[in-house]
Amino acid sequence: MNIKSLNIKGRLWTLDEPFVMGILNVTPDSFYENSRMQTEAAIRRRIETILAEGGRMIDVGGYSSRPDAADVSVGEERQRLMPALKLLKTHYPDAVVSVDTFRAEVARWAVEEYGVAVVNDISGGTLDTRMFETVAQLQVPYVLMHTRGTPQTMQQMTDYADMIEEIMRCFAEKLHTLRLLGVNDVILDPGFGFAKTLEQNYELMRHLREFAVFQTPLLVGISRKRMISGLLNVTVGESLNGTTVLHTFALLNGANILRVHDVKAAVEAVKITSKLKIESIC
Repeated sequence: MNIKSLNIKGRLWTLDEPFVMGILNVTPDSFYENSRMQTEAAIRRRIETILAEGGRMIDVGGYSSRPDAADVSVGEERQRLMPALKLLKTHYPDAVVSVDTFRAEVARWAVEEYGVAVVNDISGGTLDTRMFETVAQLQVPYVLMHTRGTPQTMQQMTDYADMIEEIMRCFAEKLHTLRLLGVNDVILDPGFGFAKTLEQNYELMRHLREFAVFQTPLLVGISRKRMISGLLNVTVGESLNGTTVLHTFALLNGANILRVHDVKAAVEAVKITSKLKIESIC
């Protein structure tokens, strides 16, 4: 068995049991209304919930990446992130924090000023050409996601000759570039919901096991997304059951990190699937 690991602030974290990454949105327009945290009290409650329910990472985002999301300036993104990052640094210094940003300037600021441990880039380095060099200098784990275009244009960019082949080739090329720059800890994210139709998202899920060829940790972010609510004809608020079904499938097919809104349910899925894997090996 190939046990994957990450060097986070000088400590080696093994992913023999998958991690749950709790989402902390500090945007006013995230697609899931209940995940929007706009006051310090709400942010604190969300942090404590993630940690109490077993979340191993907290992913803080100040720029909504939902389809057709409004663009915001660097200054506005930083202003949104600051209260959460300051609270985490001051009161939860042992928490493993990632910053969800595609901007190198914001990534550097979050790491250097607030001790953020991981950079989660939804653009895979395409929206800021300085990002790869920046994470190489910062020496932090980097989430490399596949997408096309921007949050404003990605849903018009779903025409692929062979989607799986393109994603694999994209990852191979970018991993090579990152390795040459000295970035050793890369987490791959296939980008569910980003420049992909509902049918393409399920095709991607069926091929998830193939990403093991890269021998890197694999992050799956499908929590309450349209691929669930659209298929089941339910609201985003009613899509937890479908989310858990897909989390279970993903875990059984190689996912090492789940990025989620509902930490408790995801942690339970990890425990059960881990038990199944142990029993099947025995």
